[in-house]
Amino acid sequence: MGKIAVCPGSFDPITYGHLDIITRGAKVFEQVYVCVLNNSSKNSLFQVEERCELIREVTKHIPNVVVESYNGLLIDYVHEKKAQTILRGLRAVSDFEYEMQITSMNRVLDENIETFFMMTHNKYSFLSSSIVKEVAKYRGNISELVPEAVEKALNKKFIDA
Repeated sequence: MGKIAVCPGSFDPITYGHLDIITRGAKVFEQVYVCVLNNSSKNSLFQVEERCELIREVTKHIPNVVVESYNGLLIDYVHEKKAQTILRGLRAVSDFEYEMQITSMNRVLDENIETFFMMTHNKYSFLSSSIVKEVAKYRGNISELVPEAVEKALNKKFIDA
């Protein structure tokens, strides 16, 4: 298996589900690059650099994780980092179809790059950034969904706004 993996996503914001995949991936790969992608089809709450800072904060205890942003094709970033693997998390069967499309397209772009799917822990199988933002917007308790730094950032966006 390759030594370097890229774990891409929009991470708007990072949740315990994302953190579960990153943490476990860091045990499998020598180096994990968490790549914050600017998805133009999504309406983001946090700017890319804010997302990177939050991820750096909650992964600072994992020495083989590097957080960066990228604006372009994921496969180009993978090449730039000399990675062999794309690390993706799956929550439920509903994720599979979308992930299959993305993986198939990446295989067309470079058939030598493998995608490694990791199932998130069952307790996070329902969790998405969209759900977290919706609950936070209406001042619901999100302490079991996101790390404290993320909870504070969300409160600042919604409560202090």
